[in-house]
Amino acid sequence: MATWAIGDVQGCLPELLRLIEALRFDPAHDRLWFCGDLVNRGGDSLEVLRLVRGLGDKAVVTLGNHDLSLLAVAQRDEAAQARVNPELRSILFAPDRTHLLDWLRTRRLLHHDVQLGYTMVHAGFAPRWNLRHAQRVATEVERELRGPHHGRMLQQLFGNRPALWHPGLKGMERLRASINVFTRMRFVDARGRMDFDAKGAPGTQPAGLYPWFEVPGIARRETPIVFGHWSALGRFAGLGVYGLDTGCVWGGRLTAMRLDSGEPQFVSVAAETTRRRDSRGEE
Repeated sequence: MATWAIGDVQGCLPELLRLIEALRFDPAHDRLWFCGDLVNRGGDSLEVLRLVRGLGDKAVVTLGNHDLSLLAVAQRDEAAQARVNPELRSILFAPDRTHLLDWLRTRRLLHHDVQLGYTMVHAGFAPRWNLRHAQRVATEVERELRGPHHGRMLQQLFGNRPALWHPGLKGMERLRASINVFTRMRFVDARGRMDFDAKGAPGTQPAGLYPWFEVPGIARRETPIVFGHWSALGRFAGLGVYGLDTGCVWGGRLTAMRLDSGEPQFVSVAAETTRRRDSRGEE
């Protein structure tokens, strides 16, 4: 049985199908982990959602910022939903919309596999979090997303404040800060305060900022962390973390990493030629 973690798909269906073929994925025995951002910009987000949902328990998905944005847009009135880009509209007005969105809303923010010894999130961990702390914080948000008041939460989901997660936060501020850590974080300062403007590769950030996995005094890494979200970082392996967003939607590659093979193995496929020609760079 093989378990593969896959970086940000973002609606890139042809590349996902080619990658699954290259992995020789057997749904009778194998499992696929998806690091989040299944949707937006690649052109085929509806079909990607249908494919991954159709895998049932053979697929594990952690939510990304684009996935949560789709869920938030779905809470708006129909006229507002009709104004989003055509790719997201195809989901919002699909006949199976409710099934797809309910399925997406009940995915995790953090997945940890004790046997494999890997943890997956979309963006990262706050520098002072250990695994147990991160699991507890993720569960708080997941409970709200799955609860009867999820619509109210999703309407207040996005914002850059508070930029620092701390245990004294309450209510929506705590939820928003937690979501920002798990789905939007790249660079932070020495205290763990997130900077949402710096999005380039390490070395391009302003003084005083660090990649979230390089902060001085960071908590001891108890488990290797697999993540996506940071296409400018590219494929990264070191310091107990593995970055798998290789910018397929921007003309790069779609990358998978095998988790059950001792030493990690990587397989990737190139973006479609039209995507390489139309690349515009990262959000």
